[in-house]
Amino acid sequence: MTETNKHLEDLTQIRTMMERSSRFLSLSGLSGVFAGIYAIIGASIVYFSDTYSNFISGHYSIEGQKNKLFLLIGIAAFVLFASLVTGYLFTSRKAKKQGLKIWDKSAKLMMSSLFVPLITGGFICLMMLNMGNFGLVAPFTLIFYGLGLFNASKFSFIELKYLGLSEIILGLIAIIDYGYGLLYWAIGFGLLHIFYGTLMYLKYEKDKA
Repeated sequence: MTETNKHLEDLTQIRTMMERSSRFLSLSGLSGVFAGIYAIIGASIVYFSDTYSNFISGHYSIEGQKNKLFLLIGIAAFVLFASLVTGYLFTSRKAKKQGLKIWDKSAKLMMSSLFVPLITGGFICLMMLNMGNFGLVAPFTLIFYGLGLFNASKFSFIELKYLGLSEIILGLIAIIDYGYGLLYWAIGFGLLHIFYGTLMYLKYEKDKA
């Protein structure tokens, strides 16, 4: 019986080593929580500014709207920058506690799987802005972000897969419910991030903190 338990323990250790080598497990759920908070703050700033009317109408003319456009891009850039910095700090802290490298082969695979759809979607959104079609920008950011997460989940936690699917579905709903992109953007990048980030933290980090 003791020998059987030893074999099972050895198999468990081998499985853990293989999982660590093939999956990026240093990703912190707290980074998702804070990314969601930043997104809600950014969406609130847009909502209470006079740029919100553009989300309702769905279309705008670039002429005479450049200041508003720069404001929106600035807010989005700040949310992205703050999320990346916070994500790196929390993920780096978790990696040190677990004795893992933050930038290994699995991390590179995950990032490439994530950013190829993101960069593609980013260029498409810029083209839509240039054509004056503002109403589809928020839905498309959700869809391409969801596709990126779905791809990246193969090299990280399974929760990323479900978060990605949730983002894609939300983006498709936002296309149908045209003109309320800001609301769906806040739900997708805000509330869903907080929900799944909290879920990941409770599942993988809380007892090990």
